[in-house]
Amino acid sequence: MRNNNRDVIEINVVELFFYLARRWYLFLAAMLLTGTIGMGICLFVITPKYESTTKIIILNKQTTGTLTYSDMQMSSQLTKDYEALIVSRDVLEAVIRECGLEDEYKDLYERVTVENMTDTRILSITVEDPSPEMAQKIAASIRETAAKHIRAVTDVEAVNVAEEANLPEEPSSPSKMIWAVVSVLIGFMVVFIILIVRFLMDDTIKSADDIKKYLNLSTLAMIPRMETSASGKSSRGKKKSGAEIRKNRK
Repeated sequence: MRNNNRDVIEINVVELFFYLARRWYLFLAAMLLTGTIGMGICLFVITPKYESTTKIIILNKQTTGTLTYSDMQMSSQLTKDYEALIVSRDVLEAVIRECGLEDEYKDLYERVTVENMTDTRILSITVEDPSPEMAQKIAASIRETAAKHIRAVTDVEAVNVAEEANLPEEPSSPSKMIWAVVSVLIGFMVVFIILIVRFLMDDTIKSADDIKKYLNLSTLAMIPRMETSASGKSSRGKKKSGAEIRKNRK
């Protein structure tokens, strides 16, 4: 609260806690509302996406003999080159034609992720698509097309399949759990901020303690609140009937 003498805002943490606790129902209502809206958007508005992953291993044999440690080390060093070749325009545009996609090169490029598994010569190719079957088909097509392109450009001996493209059963996005948690937190934070602002801006006097605290004055008298009956008349000073008086005397 504001102190006129020092012109600063002082907050009674205990008072603020009970102020918020008494309004728990507002937090509950807001969290239920925003949680319901968030889940509705997640389930009925956002298009789910599926991810299919395939893996390849690239071996660079310099001779026709046995695979040496030098061959394996060179394959690992060239991994970055292979990653760039997999998502090159030649590969992705060929995949677009093969799969009959309406995407442009940039659109498909944004849906493809190529990663090198740590300390291995294995490259993971992941494709995202609204259709699980199409995601699997595109991933397999990229793997086959990229293998031919890598062999033609780098003269590697082998680009082997380490893992076939899977058919995803569950969508990778959006995450229902994340949407639920974020939506509920938004409702909580909105009510919290509104109540904090109202608490800080409320400078009304509610009790004798407030008068002494904020105005540094003493109260001379207090007027009690008069309770009224259903007829609107004060309960104090109500005259009893003669029958009631006689009954009390007995």
